[in-house]
Amino acid sequence: MADEMQALIERRIALLDEWAAKQREIAALQAEASDLLARRWELWQDEVSAAPQHRDAIERSMMAEYAAAGRVAQGSMTFAFTDAHLLATEFETVRASFAAGRITPHHVREILREARPVREAIETGAVEAGTLLLYEAAALETAENDTAARTRAQARRIAAALAGSTVVEQHERAAAERTVTVRSIGDGLVLLQAVLPEHLGVAIVDRLTKMARHMQKHPEDRGPDLGPSEPEDVGLDPETLLPLDDRTPHADGDLMESAIFGSHTFTADPFEPPLDPKFRDDSPCITHVPADTRTMDQLRTDLFTDLLLASIPTEAHGTGLENIHATIQVTVAATTLVGEDDLPAELDGRGPLDPAVARSLSGLRTGWTRLFLDPAGMVVETDTYTPTEQMRRFLRARDQHCRFPGCRAPIHRCEIDHNEDWALGGKTHIDNLAHFCARHHPLKHPDIPDSHRWYARQLPDRSVEWVSPNGRRYRDRPNRRVMFVSSVEPPGPPDWLDSGDPPEQPPF
Repeated sequence: MADEMQALIERRIALLDEWAAKQREIAALQAEASDLLARRWELWQDEVSAAPQHRDAIERSMMAEYAAAGRVAQGSMTFAFTDAHLLATEFETVRASFAAGRITPHHVREILREARPVREAIETGAVEAGTLLLYEAAALETAENDTAARTRAQARRIAAALAGSTVVEQHERAAAERTVTVRSIGDGLVLLQAVLPEHLGVAIVDRLTKMARHMQKHPEDRGPDLGPSEPEDVGLDPETLLPLDDRTPHADGDLMESAIFGSHTFTADPFEPPLDPKFRDDSPCITHVPADTRTMDQLRTDLFTDLLLASIPTEAHGTGLENIHATIQVTVAATTLVGEDDLPAELDGRGPLDPAVARSLSGLRTGWTRLFLDPAGMVVETDTYTPTEQMRRFLRARDQHCRFPGCRAPIHRCEIDHNEDWALGGKTHIDNLAHFCARHHPLKHPDIPDSHRWYARQLPDRSVEWVSPNGRRYRDRPNRRVMFVSSVEPPGPPDWLDSGDPPEQPPF
């Protein structure tokens, strides 16, 4: 049995290694394709120099041909040319990593897109040209070890740290582009789009999700399907509760078998009484609550429509929804909160947030949690007094999302897990606790057979290391709150150095 399991694991590992190697080969080939687009861009520039009056026509022709040859949308081809040109001219470090197959085109796209604040700050002279190299190095630290989605979030933080004022200006400009549009997509459906500040969009989806989950868990809150309210509505006589069509003799002259006729009476046969209407499935006396077969997306959509058209959830969706509120988590420096600077705050798990928005949100809260950072920028403690709450706040601030590699499930939809099982002696300690979402938490459940069970443990640097059933190890590193040391003047020497007499030491 042990030999069979070992052989199975070896086959799994062999296929996994072969797949990973092919992925690196594909990335390297895509890097070569990007270089070809960059060379074609240079040729296009030469053609435009020779005939500048036909610049647009030359560009359209080039894009159209490559889109046709590659069987891709022309808009996608335009993005590909732009990325290839930037990669070849401004992002040499990223280009080298791409060519080595260490990152994918998706990583490249996120790094280049989120670099815009840094590039603008360099163009305006706000920061030095070498700042872009710092951005590349820091972004690649995440990109080569994590998913493109996490790379995007970390790249935003890095850009905000390097060009904070530019990020704030971008957010202020972008806020003016708020809009709502509607476009028909056929089959009686439309695509309703809203461009609005990110923290509001995240809050909207969070509240809709909470409401939808409440509806799934509490069907008794929904308005029942009352059905017909009168016996006549279901074809029954109000006095005898017999079918209306059978109150009179049939056309052939025979009487109803189950009815007795008299000079002044018409009643049911006492030996064949009708069923008690209170116990009939189709009785108007019974209130039916239909099963809700809508999916989570359908529930969110219906609630979204209901909230917009009726301002508040209607009674058809239940009575407990009005007490459900959106949840977002914001981290902001104390100096920014009091107005001493305008460094961007952070919408946890998303990216930078306008400091003015952070100050506005702070006025809606009764209290904040102060975070203490070590020199590496890691959160080490909070200023609460209750130990259990301190652990929870510390973990929320440290994790921000599910700690399975690549997962971005927000913290309030995760559970705190004992990495070493409590039943096996694991301690309730921050070095043994981490947030896992409902999809990844069950992977390490003790009821799962060892051949399919995962294990997780924390390393000294607070990374969470997952061990697959095949024995492979995957590491999820914690997010850093500080990426670079701020450019402030170091404190000067103490006054007593001039006199040469140190102050008297305290007796403790």
